[in-house]
Amino acid sequence: MLFTWNFEPETLNFKQMSGLIHIYTGEGKGKTTAAVGLAVRALGHGLKVCYVHFNKRPELYGYNEIQSLKKLGATILGFTEGHWSFNPKVTRESSREDVKNGLIQLSGFIHAEKIDLLILDEILISVRDGVLAEEELLEFITQKPENMELVLTGRGASDGLIAVADYVSYIQKVKHPFDRQIYNREGIEF
Repeated sequence: MLFTWNFEPETLNFKQMSGLIHIYTGEGKGKTTAAVGLAVRALGHGLKVCYVHFNKRPELYGYNEIQSLKKLGATILGFTEGHWSFNPKVTRESSREDVKNGLIQLSGFIHAEKIDLLILDEILISVRDGVLAEEELLEFITQKPENMELVLTGRGASDGLIAVADYVSYIQKVKHPFDRQIYNREGIEF
């Protein structure tokens, strides 16, 4: 059966077509990869992209996909020194201060630079772990430029954040090589 989509272009509301909120969450592999893929697509269309990492230190693991984004013209920012589970120099308190200050700086930056796509990689972990209140991230979302696409990644997306999102992808682990003691492989997991 041939499907025909009938619509009148003049009835489309541009405000409904841009500035949407994406969430990639769940216990499975691929949340950051999905966000990076979207960033590559956006850069390919000439959009201005900013990728921001929280709760991780990509430079320690050779996250070359982030370097690739930089080479393609994305702005790369990081406001934390990782997560206290992996970096003994980080505390819950220092993480809270870094995340809150980062969002304040980022708010001014995205408005001044007219960013089209903003990725907050692993920001959902800050909410999950109580470092950032759900209300604080919701406030940041309400203050974003109207036409800017926003991507939030990380495990444990809260109900309130899911409610305001336009896209929610839950990435579930069904099977993973880690279960058989096959650990990070260069070019695949990092």
